[in-house]
Amino acid sequence: MNAPFSPYLSGIAPGLKQLISLLRKEYDYVSVLSTDSAGFQASISQRSKSVSRETLTTERGTVVRVYRGSLYSEAAFTGFDPEKVQETCRWISRELDSQLRILEASGIQPYETAKLPDGERTIFAEMETGRLPETEDLSGLVARLSGISDSGMKSGTEMGIRMIDCQARASSTHICKMFLTENQDLRQSYVYSEGSLSALVTGGERTEMSYSSLSGRCGPELFDEMADKLPEVLRIAKDLLAAERVVPGEYDVITSPEVTGLIAHEAFGHGVEMDMFVKGRALGADYIGKRVGSDLVTMHEGALCATDVTSYAFDDEGIPAGDVIEISNGILRTGICDALSALRLGVEPTGNGKRQSFSHKAYTRMTNTVFDSGDSTLAEMIAGIRKGYLLEGMQSGMEDPKHWGIQCILDRGYEIIDGKLTGKIVSPLVMTGYVPDLLGSVSMVSRDREVFGSGYCGKGHKEWVKVADGGPYLKAKARLG
Repeated sequence: MNAPFSPYLSGIAPGLKQLISLLRKEYDYVSVLSTDSAGFQASISQRSKSVSRETLTTERGTVVRVYRGSLYSEAAFTGFDPEKVQETCRWISRELDSQLRILEASGIQPYETAKLPDGERTIFAEMETGRLPETEDLSGLVARLSGISDSGMKSGTEMGIRMIDCQARASSTHICKMFLTENQDLRQSYVYSEGSLSALVTGGERTEMSYSSLSGRCGPELFDEMADKLPEVLRIAKDLLAAERVVPGEYDVITSPEVTGLIAHEAFGHGVEMDMFVKGRALGADYIGKRVGSDLVTMHEGALCATDVTSYAFDDEGIPAGDVIEISNGILRTGICDALSALRLGVEPTGNGKRQSFSHKAYTRMTNTVFDSGDSTLAEMIAGIRKGYLLEGMQSGMEDPKHWGIQCILDRGYEIIDGKLTGKIVSPLVMTGYVPDLLGSVSMVSRDREVFGSGYCGKGHKEWVKVADGGPYLKAKARLG
């Protein structure tokens, strides 16, 4: 089935068009983004149960953006009444004029920005899904998640693992967004879902937690596969209990697709978000057209380069989704940008203007950030290592866009000696380095590729949005500690 577009948004569209016409008498450019997104999240363990019809991306509201005299301003609100367009217009005008007066009185010099183009464009996208979160039987889902938690406790015990808890999480959101201007009418509807399993275990004086996740641009049918993740989660738990500390140093490493995705996100995530170029806060601006990796490194970014939780038809500024080749055979070709940053830099927007919600500012944000596949196999990569590690499991990461340092916190590493896995496991791991050095050392890339979309990304310490990343296995050199 196709995810049906919101009847609520369809119903208020004529009134919003009228609002735009009224505001255009005062402003040179007017756009409206309206959202209506429904969903649920559930978390079940042996110790707690939480079920809610709200997720981070469930919302209903509208934001109006206007332009006058080289300045942009916005006003957000809920509860639009198509019968009270005149009143809404007067309120918005007062709100926006107040913002502009405050800015002028502050003495702060704003960025001089041109007017956004408003050519004719129409998009209507209802993307395929199996089921809808708003009609999902939550009591049945809770029962299935409880059964998975119980099964994890039993299976882990049978494997000789001392189980403390087993948690199953599921979240699904039906996103509906409408972007309107005088000449544009863009509407999209899609569903994304994400789930995870985790096991909290103990052994001796150690306590460890293992996890596995799944995600997709699909409905709650995704959770029908969740029980299949249990053997993997329990195997990882057993591995972690047996793990040793790594001897710090530089090693030949193979990064699993999940770790590869973390590198993609941290190395060429915020560092090539071009609103950072406008502010002079990213070293990536100085590397356009220069080598940042080996010939084997090609990387894509965009809502169209993969299908996962952030694969939309248009962004929150009405720019159609794209597929940007950021790195081509080791050469940094471009960054990604929102519409206003594109105007300030004199480039084309890439469809990466995203808001945490309708009431938040639009920033340049990542969507799918993915390394391209190569032509090697994992077996060939392992055979080529004299002493090193196969790295698996992502915990967290950070980067320094101004100096291009990277730090990745990883779950575990499997030792490789003379081209063979020895069975020794090290955990936890911190992988650090200078981005061009790390990517410049890539010597093999596998044929397969995976994308992971079970996390969120913040801009600094806030502005959380959905992102996905991934790629193939990479063979490289890295510092581990």
